Amino acid sequence: QVQLVESGGGLVQAGGSLRLSCAASGRTFSSYGMNWFRQAPGKEREFVAAIRWSGGSTFYADSVKGRFTISGDNAKNTVYLQMNSLKPEDTAVYYCNARHGDIHYWGQGTQVTVSS
Repeated sequence: QVQLVESGGGLVQAGGSLRLSCAASGRTFSSYGMNWFRQAPGKEREFVAAIRWSGGSTFYADSVKGRFTISGDNAKNTVYLQMNSLKPEDTAVYYCNARHGDIHYWGQGTQVTVSS
């Protein structure tokens, strides 16, 4: 059974930092792209960042470039999202996603709240 389990969310003041983790289990994810998405209240889910296990390429939404860093530990099947210089508009539920073609797996999400 495939599981993606996020952790590390919480309440932080504007300008602060958080590190999210996504522990993946249940299969080999080496051919998958690992992604972070977020969904704020009343808004659609949006892409935040991605990493490819093969080659380690990373991609970011313009809104988080320069502030967020995605990384992965292949041996632990874990993906991280380091979030610095957080803003109130970063407040959302953050979801981990594993994708291979049309196959998607999602975590349950972790709440990030940034106070002004």
